[in-house]
Order: sequence, then structure tokens, then C-alpha cells
Amino acid sequence: MGLFTGKKGLIVGVANGYSIAWGIAEKIMKEGGVCGFTHLPDKPEDKRQKNRHKVAQLTEPHGDAAKFLIPLDVQSDENIAEAMKVAEAELGQIDFLLHSVAFAALEDLRVPTVECSREGFKLAMDISAYSMIALTNAARPLMKEGGSVCAMTYFGGEKAVQGYNMMGVCKAALDSIVKYLAYDLGDSNIRVNAVSAGPLKTLASSAVGAKEMLDLYSAVSPLGRNITLEEVANSGAFLLSDMATGITGEILHVDAGYNIMGSPNRLASDYKRLKDEAAAK
Repeated sequence: MGLFTGKKGLIVGVANGYSIAWGIAEKIMKEGGVCGFTHLPDKPEDKRQKNRHKVAQLTEPHGDAAKFLIPLDVQSDENIAEAMKVAEAELGQIDFLLHSVAFAALEDLRVPTVECSREGFKLAMDISAYSMIALTNAARPLMKEGGSVCAMTYFGGEKAVQGYNMMGVCKAALDSIVKYLAYDLGDSNIRVNAVSAGPLKTLASSAVGAKEMLDLYSAVSPLGRNITLEEVANSGAFLLSDMATGITGEILHVDAGYNIMGSPNRLASDYKRLKDEAAAK
């Protein structure tokens, strides 16, 4: 008996094998769960269907544990409704929903937030924040006996982080959405939480400079290191499982403790040492 034996759910947000959503899904399937997957829609002219192919390469080896794979445009309520019809037909009722979706156009992300365009703001908020509301509302009727919803967020929604810019505004909205949905759905025994992961080398994080943050996190965090995809996957799976039935409306930080620090920790000591060495020369 695994942690997810007899449990079924929908995974939204797998792009490739480095995706946090894939790490969580893989953990769920290893623990006996059955998952339905969505992928970014491919453009009609893309005969190779690159987005679908990348995810299919991951899901196909898992056989019946990966029940289906369908395209999903989270900006389309009609497409979301269609996806839930497939989920109901293939899975019946569901026990969990993973939301791991975020996007901002580079021209609005790679400028100071004050320079973000109106249309860029709308696009980023629609995909990165409102989609959590739309997906959860659409999945709610399938969670007949309650369930768990988990989103992926980041510390840049709580504090200003250089380079995170518009995405930080979106994550702040997402964090608030998690709390309000937790309240709205509590009577239905549906829990809503989020994992706030430290920087990892993923496709999404590369756009916001996560690679540059890795050294900073290992120097400042109490554990003195960076996190792993497996650690985030374990935490996400935990929140989606029956091990967390008493937890809702929480933002679980998986960042080696970086978020608790009020000073640069070891980094300050290293800076002082280098400064003293330079002065002594």
C-alpha cells in the first residue's frame, strides 16, 4: 500500500523532466496514485507536436498510472471544461489537483516592474494567478468526497526579489488566492495549499535568473545549501496526500530555510573576511 493507493488526480504544468510538477507527479505514481496530465497546446503548424512529445516521453513508461495526456490552454474556460470532462470520463471523481503554471512575456518580465505594460500585466496575471481559480472551480465538482489542491509559488511574492519583477506580483496574487480558496472550499472538505520552492534549474526559473540565485541561497540559508527537486516533490506530494488532511491555506517553504533569514548569514562573514584580506595587502 502506497501513500496514494486508490487516489486519482490531475497534474497541470509539466513541461519536461525538470519540471517541479513532474517531480511531484512521479512521486505520486510511485506511491500508487493515478494521474491525468495536461500539456501546453502545440501550434497547428507544429507537425512534430513538440510540447506533447516532451511530456509523453515522461508519462508513457508509467503505463496506466499516467491515465491520459491532453492539451490545455488555461486561458480558455471552454478548454478547461473540456479537460475536466476528460478527467471525469477517465478517472471518475478526483482526489487532487496540482497547479504548476506561470507565464509572463519576456518583454514585461525583464524590465523593472514599473515598466510592465498593461497587456503584459493582464497576460501574466491571467495565466499565473487567475488560472488557479478557474481550474479549482472547474475541478470542484469532481472532488465529491473532498480533496486537495496544491499550487507552486515563490518567495518573490512575499518580498521584493531582484529580477523576479512582474512574476513576483503574480505570485503575491497566487498566495492570496490560495488562502481565499482554502476558506471558500473548506466546507466541501477541499484543502488548498502551496509549496514555495527555492531556486531550481527548471525551464520556468531560467527566465527569472534562478541560476544566479543558487550561490546566494547556499550562502544565506541556514542549511548552507540549495534544495533538490526530490525535496520539493516530496513536499508537494505530502500536501496532496491524506498525510496533510489538517492543513489548508498554508504556504510551505521548501528553501533550506532561506525565507527565515533577516541577515545575510555566512555571506556577511565571507564579505568581512575578503574585505579584511584586501585591507591587509
